[in-house]
Amino acid sequence: MATGSKETAQREQGAALVALPRRRPEPNEALRLSDVDQWGRSEHMRTLARRMYSPLYKHWFRVEWEGLEKIPRTGGALLVANHAGAVPSDAPVIMHGIEEELGRPVYGLADYFFRSAPWLGTMWARLGGVPAHPDNALRILRDQGDLAVVFPEGTKGPSKTYTDRYRLRRFGRGGFVEIAMRAGVPVVPIAVVGAEESMPILFRLPSLAKALGVPYVPITANMLAFGPLGLAMYFPSKFKLRVLDPVTFDVPSGQERYSKSRVMDEAEKIRMHLQETLYDMLRERRSVWFG
Repeated sequence: MATGSKETAQREQGAALVALPRRRPEPNEALRLSDVDQWGRSEHMRTLARRMYSPLYKHWFRVEWEGLEKIPRTGGALLVANHAGAVPSDAPVIMHGIEEELGRPVYGLADYFFRSAPWLGTMWARLGGVPAHPDNALRILRDQGDLAVVFPEGTKGPSKTYTDRYRLRRFGRGGFVEIAMRAGVPVVPIAVVGAEESMPILFRLPSLAKALGVPYVPITANMLAFGPLGLAMYFPSKFKLRVLDPVTFDVPSGQERYSKSRVMDEAEKIRMHLQETLYDMLRERRSVWFG
C-alpha cells in the first residue's frame, strides 16, 4: 500500500505542468498586440500602401527628385512643401519617395478635418497621418527624432483654382518655424511641380461647402473628364521635386516662447525661397506631361 501510494505520487508529480520561463519586456518596449504605434501608424499598412502606390509613383507621375541627399538620414527634421490638387497628390508622393529612397518613416501633419472623418481619419492615421498640433509635432521631431512633413498653406493651397497655380499662399503665422526652433531641428523645404496639374480646380462651390461643413467643394477638370470617378483619378502630370538646403535657426531649443517677428520673418524667407524655386522649375519645364 505504501509502495503503491509512492508510485502514484511520483506519476502525478511527473505529470504536473512545468512553468516555462517568461521573457521580461525591455524597459522601452511597447506592449502592443499589433504594429500600430502611438499615433495609429501601422507599418503593415504602410508597406501595403507602398506596394500599391508604387506603380502610380513610378509610371503615372514618373517622379524625379533633386537634392534628396539634403534630407537628414538620422534625427528629426521638419519637411515643408507647397500644397496643391483638389485631392492633394503631393503628400503621398513625398512620403512614399522618402520612405522608399531613404528608408525613413515620414509622418504627415494634417488638418483635424481628416481625423474627424470616421473612416478617412482611421485610414489616414494608419498611413502615417497625425493631427497638426504643436505638441504632436514636438514629440515626433524632438522626442522620437523622426521626420514630419507639413504644408504651411493649409487648405488654401489645394483649394486654389487653376488660374492661381503655383502661387503660394501665406504660410499662416509661421507656426512651423516655431515648432522647429523648439524641437531644435532643421526645416527642409521641398518644391513640388506637377501636383497642380494632377487634379486642377476649375471653380469651387462655397455655399455647398458651408452646408457640408468642409473646407471647400471643388469642381475639377478630372470630374468633367471622368465624371464622379474624377475625384479618385489623377491626370498623369510629370512630378519633379527639388529639396532645398536645410534651414537652421541660431536659437536655443526648448523655450516656451520665441520672437514672433523673428518667427514670421523666417517663415516668409522660406516661403519666398520656395516661390522663387517653383518659378525656376516652371521656366525649365518643357511639358506638363513629360517634364
